[in-house]
Amino acid sequence: MKKGLAIFFIFWVAQIFAQDYHFTQTNQFALLQNPANTGLFDGWERAGIGHKTQWANAGSKFQTSVISADLSLFRKRTGEGASMGVGLLFLNDKAGDSRYGTKQMVFSVSGIVPLAENHKISMGIQAGLGQKSGDFSELIFSSQFNGNELDGKLNSGESNNLASFIYPDISVGGLYQFGTDQSSLNSDGQPKIIAGLAYYHANRPILRFRLGGSERLYAKWVLHGSYAKNFKGSNQGFEFNLNQTIQGPHTETNIGALLRHYLSKGSKITGLTQPSYIAFGMYYRHKDAIAPMVRLNYKGFDFGLSYDITLSTLGQVSRGGGIEFSLVYTNFDYALFKRQRY
Repeated sequence: MKKGLAIFFIFWVAQIFAQDYHFTQTNQFALLQNPANTGLFDGWERAGIGHKTQWANAGSKFQTSVISADLSLFRKRTGEGASMGVGLLFLNDKAGDSRYGTKQMVFSVSGIVPLAENHKISMGIQAGLGQKSGDFSELIFSSQFNGNELDGKLNSGESNNLASFIYPDISVGGLYQFGTDQSSLNSDGQPKIIAGLAYYHANRPILRFRLGGSERLYAKWVLHGSYAKNFKGSNQGFEFNLNQTIQGPHTETNIGALLRHYLSKGSKITGLTQPSYIAFGMYYRHKDAIAPMVRLNYKGFDFGLSYDITLSTLGQVSRGGGIEFSLVYTNFDYALFKRQRY
């Protein structure tokens, strides 16, 4: 049965070669969501890792891992004045039995400008290299049917002509932010609002999947927004997140809502003592999946865990969904790279 499913996934992956990987916890992967997120956080340095595994029960795993780091330069501790963000991201994505995947390394830079008290805009650009590769040797074809079952030991007659190639990739983005991380967590009733738009693969890289053939990677629009607010006079708060992507003929709508319970509120005056909270909620990917999620934010560490439960027709093949985790650490104290201004 698993060998039969492998064939299904071969054709399914073939239909999305020109599509990007995706995460459920979109807000946890700032540099993947928008280059303008680079350096836009309350702190000096930030580093994160994430991993998603899908369809493990179907015998054909889809795995995506990401590591990122960014820092804020020339920013005052008070948050006033213009600043700059720089960041670096590594991504490894493997799909199906062919291990067809993407490796990517991109560098991000952004400029962050305050418009008025609690109002900021940020513009960012991302540039780097991607690599795609795959291997036919692990795939099962109909020509390997021995009369009773598919036999991977039989010669398939297929040549391993998946090409390995490197391509340049450029993306841009901008966003608007109202409020700060400190005010949204420490001040009763003070919301934090973010609205952004990013344009990935702006140079439309040429992809040469197989020898003798090529196509261009679809550019991708990402529209995202978030709203976080405390319930006045209580230790409760909530956040609402929206992430809409459009890539060629493919669209994805991801909506999440989490309820926060604060374990501590942090320092309202100095901001040196950060709040901590635990959050529970749900993400919904339109016509595809729901994902229960839990997050723990404590002393600069932000850990997220979610599990995709498939609702689409793919769930008829296997009920296996996808487990995803993220861990982000933010240095809220004095900057390691000593570029902040007081």
